[in-house]
Amino acid sequence: MLLSQAGDSEKGLKRTLGAGNLVALGIGAIIGAGLFVRTAAAAGEHAGPAVTLSFIIAAIGCAFAGLCYAEFASIIPIAGSAYTYAYATMGELVAWIIGWALVLEYALGAATVSISWSEYLNNLCGKSIPYEWCHSPFEQALVAGVMHHGIMNVPALIILALLTLLLIRGTQESAIVNTIIVIVKVAIVLVFIAIGWQFINPANHHPYIIPADAAPAVKPDGSMYSYLPWVNHGFGGILKGAAIVFFAFIGFDAVSTAAQEAKNPKKDMPMGILGSLVICTILYILFSYVLTGVAPFTDFVKSGKEASVSYAIQTYMHGYGWLSTLITFAILAGFSSVILVMLMGQSRVFYTMSNDGLLPRIFSDLHPKFRTPYKSNLILFVFVGLFAAFVPGSVAGDLTSIGTLLAFVLVCVGVIILRKRDPNLVRPFKTPLVPLVPILGIIVCMSMILSLWGYTLTVALIWMVVGLFIYFGYSKHNSKLKQ
Repeated sequence: MLLSQAGDSEKGLKRTLGAGNLVALGIGAIIGAGLFVRTAAAAGEHAGPAVTLSFIIAAIGCAFAGLCYAEFASIIPIAGSAYTYAYATMGELVAWIIGWALVLEYALGAATVSISWSEYLNNLCGKSIPYEWCHSPFEQALVAGVMHHGIMNVPALIILALLTLLLIRGTQESAIVNTIIVIVKVAIVLVFIAIGWQFINPANHHPYIIPADAAPAVKPDGSMYSYLPWVNHGFGGILKGAAIVFFAFIGFDAVSTAAQEAKNPKKDMPMGILGSLVICTILYILFSYVLTGVAPFTDFVKSGKEASVSYAIQTYMHGYGWLSTLITFAILAGFSSVILVMLMGQSRVFYTMSNDGLLPRIFSDLHPKFRTPYKSNLILFVFVGLFAAFVPGSVAGDLTSIGTLLAFVLVCVGVIILRKRDPNLVRPFKTPLVPLVPILGIIVCMSMILSLWGYTLTVALIWMVVGLFIYFGYSKHNSKLKQ
């Protein structure tokens, strides 16, 4: 049934994307807030210069999951990503749980990145946007000796509205805009690595791993930040850093949501997923090494977290002010591509869930001319916009990581189940060393979930309970599988 649905290109989504588009889509989703904002947060508060090791741990977890995604994407080229893979292997209830978790990944991911987009815009405008109108009501800061409280994040809403309109216009148009942005974004990251390498101070990389007796750092409100807790130093800090920078890798799985719009999904999907992951991992390790070499990691506790790269350039790379402006501009464009791919991924998951009867029909209504799920895009704009306008970026970011990690765990489990249940199924791409690779993926991803603090896990649990109420109250009774 799933394969016949994928083959019905007359009624469904348009097949317009090639392998190059898919790799660009992956890079477009991956390089963004995670690299430019979360790197500094993880280095300053938990891992220090060893944030490079945090990136390697996160990348290993993603590689295991990525290999499992690639196998599924080649077998079942449907727009639903992990939701569809769970549906095919573990049934409707598990599929619903994963689909609901993907809302945390894509919708909250888009909200988090739009908040970062707002911060960078303010930085580019010389902090001319009033604090009240570019921060959530739950944030406050001392600006020029006066305590300011946020009201609403207006720039984040504006970028979400513009990209929602572009997505409604069409997938091919969105992919072209994304590819242009990706070229600019990667070029700027390479320029920063090349120039910043000359400004690395070896003293900033010693000690490489934060010791338990590290001197406290000064926070923005003037209080002291302690490195004594086990998640703020040593290996515990590196693992916590991995859970934080893991957010930087979210996106390669978004490639799988475009499977129904790929020209040759069986060949191109694995290339898009794994190709974008490899390219971004190399860039991430080099970038974090240079950033922590240019500025001491303790600086990122007090200042520069919102615009860490610009801060490091302005403070330690004298004579390169132009690079700071250029990077801020490129980051704005880069964040835009991340939001674009996240919103696209979420609308495609909703599209598939709606086709299965688990969500109302409105989520799978296609535009008569553009053949895009435009109503779903508009509903998403309202939902994501509320988060972006009124919730702090750090809260949304950690919830996004949990949603993604849960999806990765279930995709790894799904590969093992399908290998046992249907060993003779034609697999254009096969995950190597099954069940070892999927089991390692499960272990790494579960350890990162557990390293996220209790508050985030509690909110995620409440979110899942709400999802189960919706499933048993609406979805189970309207399911096409049941009919």
